[in-house]
Amino acid sequence: QVQLVESGGGLVQPGGSLRLSCAASVSIFSIDYTGWYRQTPGKERELVAGVTRGGYTDYADSVKGRCAISRDNAKNTVYLQMNSLKPEDTAVYYCIARLQGSNYWGQGTQVTVSS
Repeated sequence: QVQLVESGGGLVQPGGSLRLSCAASVSIFSIDYTGWYRQTPGKERELVAGVTRGGYTDYADSVKGRCAISRDNAKNTVYLQMNSLKPEDTAVYYCIARLQGSNYWGQGTQVTVSS
């Protein structure tokens, strides 16, 4: 069982930045894959960024060049740095951890990009 606690969401103006954090209850070294998804009302949850245990990263085309995923192994925390935010980035952002074939989700954190 993995528990994930997200933080860092909020209201930001277009062009601004946010850093989301996802703290895991287990060592990140034991997690095969961690990442961030986002969801808006009426739409399916979509991948934003992910990183494997080996350090391979992948990003949605819509955020490439604007977002960076990273891990702090000592803190068992995964971060999503988001820059040059756009109104279309507004969504609830969820952290995911994949361990031994099972997916675990955080509770979500709201990101709103608006002037």
